[in-house]
Amino acid sequence: MSRLNIRRRVIVPALLVLVGLSAASVASAHEDEPGGRVPLPNMKTYRGDKCVEPESVMRRRHFEFILHERNLTMHEGIRTKKFSLKNCVDCHANPKTNSVLGKDGFCASCHEYAAVDIDCFSCHSDKPEKKNAAGTAINPHDSKVITTSEEKR
Repeated sequence: MSRLNIRRRVIVPALLVLVGLSAASVASAHEDEPGGRVPLPNMKTYRGDKCVEPESVMRRRHFEFILHERNLTMHEGIRTKKFSLKNCVDCHANPKTNSVLGKDGFCASCHEYAAVDIDCFSCHSDKPEKKNAAGTAINPHDSKVITTSEEKR
C-alpha cells in the first residue's frame, strides 16, 4: 500500500471523526442552558387571563394585526380594542419597570431574540395607561389628564 493510499484510508477518516466529535462536544456544552446559547425572551403576562388570540397565533402574526389596526384607525377612522397596541402594553408591561421595553421587557426581549427592530414605540407609549380615581386616562409621560376628545384623535 502506498503512502497516498494510507493517508486516504486512515488519516482522512480519522480527521472526519475528530471534526464530528468536536462538533458534538460544542453542541452538548449548551444543552443545559435553556434556549441554548441565546437567552430566551421574557414571555410573561402580568395582567389578564388570556390574550385576544392563541399565543402561537400572536407570536407569528401580531405585527399583521397591529398594522391592520393601524390602517383601520388612521385611514378609515375605525378604532377597535381587539388588537389595540395599548391593550398589549397594559397586559405585558413589567410592573417593576412599568414598560414593555428594556432588558427584560416583553416586546424588547422578544424582538432582540428574533433580531427584529421595534418601531412601534417611536410614536406609541411603552407604558401602560394609568387612570385617575374618576377612571379618566392619564398620559404616562407627563401625567396630563387625557380628555375624551383627545382620546379620539
